[in-house]
Amino acid sequence: MADYSINTQCVQAGYTPGNGEPRQIPIIQSTTFRYATSEDMGKLFDLEASGYFYSRLQNPTNDHVAAKIAALEGGSAAMLTSSGQAANFMALFNICESGSHIVASSSIYGGTFNLISVTMAKMGVSATFVSPDASEEELNAAFQPNTRAMFGETIANPALTVLDIEKFAKAAHAHGVPLIVDNTFPTPVNCRPIEWGADIVTHSTTKYMDGHGAAVGGCIVDSGKFDWMAHADKFHGLTTPDESYHGVTYAEKFGKEGAFITKCTSQLMRDLGCIQSPQNAFILNLGLESLHVRMPRHVENGQAVAEFLESRPEVSFVSFPGLKSSKYYDIAQKYMPNGGCGVVSFELKGGRKAAETFMKHLRLAAIETHVADARTCCLNPATSTHRQMSEEQLITAGVPAGLVRISCGLEDKKDLIADLKQALEAIG
Repeated sequence: MADYSINTQCVQAGYTPGNGEPRQIPIIQSTTFRYATSEDMGKLFDLEASGYFYSRLQNPTNDHVAAKIAALEGGSAAMLTSSGQAANFMALFNICESGSHIVASSSIYGGTFNLISVTMAKMGVSATFVSPDASEEELNAAFQPNTRAMFGETIANPALTVLDIEKFAKAAHAHGVPLIVDNTFPTPVNCRPIEWGADIVTHSTTKYMDGHGAAVGGCIVDSGKFDWMAHADKFHGLTTPDESYHGVTYAEKFGKEGAFITKCTSQLMRDLGCIQSPQNAFILNLGLESLHVRMPRHVENGQAVAEFLESRPEVSFVSFPGLKSSKYYDIAQKYMPNGGCGVVSFELKGGRKAAETFMKHLRLAAIETHVADARTCCLNPATSTHRQMSEEQLITAGVPAGLVRISCGLEDKKDLIADLKQALEAIG
């Protein structure tokens, strides 16, 4: 399947039915699986055979869909999680422990910022946040002897900053740690971070991959390229025996291609149980089958809306990497020549009050926490997704109080612009 274009892989990858088998990925809605002998089941618990014994860890439906996403990203293995937040947490915690340190871009989704800066801090994992625009010297200065991972978002939500993947990967690798990139907004249709040096890719599949607001989920994809044994002193969980799983050393038994996902499944998913339901995985796959068709329309609508907003006197600035006026235009063209996504952020001159008036007058665009949907939705992050941040943190993250994020759906762009026009005129 790797020889086919990504368009074909969206439709076909991950599952090939045999003679007389279901054409669509079957929903294996079962918590458990039967075996003829204890010996057969024992091989699964010893990681000596592949198969399924309990859907808290793995499920066939999920694995087919994960295999498709791995193919789309050009990775060696993948696993589905219950949400994008679960994917980011597990991707980080799979190689971190109490006493570890993370270097992360400061311009990331508010929930992920809170996950790293607050929740993981309570677990003894510290973090240093760096600007996505930081120089190589500034990036290198952020690393510590106990740093175990570097994290960023391809296109940040909602600031829409663009990560210089090659620069961040170079810094991470210079310090012997992997670069983890959340690729939710562009999706692999528009950007494949592994090709630019990223080692692990995460997704909130709830967004464009599902695309219809139907199923919450996440995914972790391993590139299979990071050499864990070459940095064995940093990643004991992968390079020394796991006594909680019969003393297996994941990096030795499963190599670069399989160690990370195998450990994440057999250890973290076993203990935390944040697996995606087979029903949600089935719905996700339906979205993936049209992802390559939908993304160009989202980008087209986003571009049209961004250009319209940039011309309006009520708007102080517009953030959209596809605008030539964007400071990220050139780097976006490098990593995403076909466009990034359909999300546009803009700040109204009247600040928080103007944003409230604007939001109240929208007719077509719905006020929702959601984003990256077939239907256009709008949000004022400072009063919702980022409300846990202080004013200083909001500014650092590029999310001022008057910022509005609009996720352009698949409607006619003329109708979207008309709706925005009348809401802007209501500000007065």
